[in-house]
Amino acid sequence: MSTIHFVEKTTATPEQVLAALTDFGPGRALLFGNSADEYLEVHDRGSDWADVTEGAGGIWERLRYDWSDPRRVVMTTTDSNTWGGRSGHTYTLTPQPDGTTVLDVVVVREGRNLKGRVTGFLLGSVGRGVLGKALKNTVEAIEARSGAVAG
Repeated sequence: MSTIHFVEKTTATPEQVLAALTDFGPGRALLFGNSADEYLEVHDRGSDWADVTEGAGGIWERLRYDWSDPRRVVMTTTDSNTWGGRSGHTYTLTPQPDGTTVLDVVVVREGRNLKGRVTGFLLGSVGRGVLGKALKNTVEAIEARSGAVAG
């Protein structure tokens, strides 16, 4: 099992980040490179939760999104062709006095099969940089979408 932790600062507000995280419409891949439109399926949705399948590149997962606390989005993997166990993501959005937001992201990857175990190991070691770059790209896309000025 791999646990990967990132911290990014963004000029977007927590509300803008939350809106991006919970926008399951077409074009999601413009914000999240690992969420290709052909994998995206919203199974059910409430005011502060969603049941969504997403993925890219042959890896998909069904996630239970919970944003009942609007400063914390918890995505729990409920099914996947690669991930199992305690897999998921947690995004904590902390507003700063200067109007920016600190985004704390924890990704847990527990492989459910050989492909998952190998991929999880690689993500936890050499792939960490790839995930970090993907997060930076997401932050930049959210800032561009929301009109926030990069600092």
